[in-house]
Parts: sequence; C-alpha cells; structure tokens
Amino acid sequence: MESASTYDLAFSLDWEYDWDFFHLVEEEGRALGRRTLAVSPANVAACVEDFRSGRLGFRVLLDRASASSPEFLPLQTAAIERGLDVIEPAGKLRWASDKATMHLEFIAHGLHTPYTLILPSHESAPEPPLRPDELAPLGLPFVIKPANTTGGSLGVVESASSLEEAMTARRAFPSDKYLLQEKIIPDELDGRRFWFRGFFILGEVLCTWWDDRTHVYAGLAGDEIERYALRPLEEIVRTIAGISGLRFFSTEIVRDVRRRFVVVDYVNETCDMRLQSLYPDGVPDAVVRKTAARIASYAAGTAAGPEKPAGA
Repeated sequence: MESASTYDLAFSLDWEYDWDFFHLVEEEGRALGRRTLAVSPANVAACVEDFRSGRLGFRVLLDRASASSPEFLPLQTAAIERGLDVIEPAGKLRWASDKATMHLEFIAHGLHTPYTLILPSHESAPEPPLRPDELAPLGLPFVIKPANTTGGSLGVVESASSLEEAMTARRAFPSDKYLLQEKIIPDELDGRRFWFRGFFILGEVLCTWWDDRTHVYAGLAGDEIERYALRPLEEIVRTIAGISGLRFFSTEIVRDVRRRFVVVDYVNETCDMRLQSLYPDGVPDAVVRKTAARIASYAAGTAAGPEKPAGA
C-alpha cells in the first residue's frame, strides 16, 4: 500500500502564472485517480529533504523551475540519481536552448531556418572580424538575438540595420553568443499572417496560429490545415523533437512569402501555458487543457507515449 506521501507526478513551478496550469494537470490527474504534488518556492527545501529521506515519493517529475531557480535543481538531481523520469534534465535543456547549436543542427537535418550569422560572445571577442558588407545577405532590417538568453523576447532586436547595432546589442549579455538573422516575412491570405506556434507534449503535437506583432494566439482548425496545406507543420515539430531530445517544448514556424516553412524561434523549452480566457496573449484554453490532460495521463501511465530517453 502506498504511503500518503507518494505521488504520480511532482510538478515544480516558480512562476506565479503557472498555478492555473498546475491546477488543470492536478484536475486531470484526479479524474484518473492519481495524485499530483506542487513543488513551489515555499516548499521546495522541505520536498528535497523529504524525498532524500524517503518520506516523499513520486514517479515523474515535471520540472518547470530549475532552469530559472537553482534551488529546485537538487530535487531533479536526486530524482535522476534514483532513475526516475524527469521532464526535462538540466543538461539536455541547456543544450537544446542554445539557439546557435540548434541552428546548426536544424540545417544539418534539412529544416529551413533564416539566413544567420553567429557571433561569439562580447567577452571572448569584443571586436569580431566581421565587415559591414558581410551583413548584406541578411537584408534590411535584420534580427539580433542572444543564443541562450530566453524568455519574453529578452535581448532581441527585431529591426536592426547596422553592424554598430549588433555590436551594441552584444553588450547586453556579454557572455552570450549572438545570432544575426534574416527577417522572415510571412505569407498572408484571408486576413491571416502565416505564423504558427507548434507545441510538442510527450509525443503529441498541437499547432496554433500566432501573431508575431500582437503575440495573440488563435486556434488552428483541422479544416484550415487542409485548406491552407499546413500538414508539414506537424512533421517539422516532430523533427525538432528528435533533434532536441526534449519532450515538452514549443517552436515558431512561418510559412513565408516564398511558401517555405521556416523555423524562426527554435526551441522554447519552458512553454508559456497561461490561459487565453484569463490573459489576452495566453495560449488557447483548448490547447492548455489538452496539454494538461496529456501530462496527467502520461504520468499516470495511461497514455501511450515515448519511452524515457536513455540517461534521463
């Protein structure tokens, strides 16, 4: 008989807006007769102590906190040492979140990406050997983004036009590499900009419309996928999952004016799961609820899904 301190899923969170998502996962788990534990800044130290002592147990750890709050990392480390299923291990997350690395991997696997120049960090090369004329293939304007600094377009310059701007931008996060990228122009039809966000959740793919200017989502219906020939979206998301090794992430894909599907924001390793019914720029409620149901059923062992990766 399981003790009162054994859970199917431990859900680590350090962002106040994650609580609605947690409660949906908890609700879905309860419907399956399963238990879900919230590990928050208020109880993480106690959870680590109880887990190490054997007073606390769980089968799966969904860790949405360690990347931004190091105090959560000991729980993940202890879970991995015990051979438990962790989504996602810190090392895998760091590798997959490096935009420079993913850019090269995507090209090697045949995915379309913006034309890109990768610059070393300002700390390692304050004046990289780059001439103004080498920016010509990027076109004007172009995009500047840090390789590892993520979240809310942090450090991103959307409409740059000179080498001087790139050199200045690099000083914002001097230890980070930077990408200078061609600005991708989306196809437009029937009042839609063909910019999408694809979600990968433990083997399942969900895609939505997403407006890069307003950051507002819209549901992508099955008939729209057929009408606009958008079936490649799912295949691209699955290819990214195979490259990154991550099991829960989102990505941005554009069908551009040349009708190419171009991956423009490679791997968002901690998906924003705020509900659109509560926040105008949140994710459509149906997508969040499907995501919560997928996680709960996976943790309960009632959903077919990918095997735990080796070394996870």
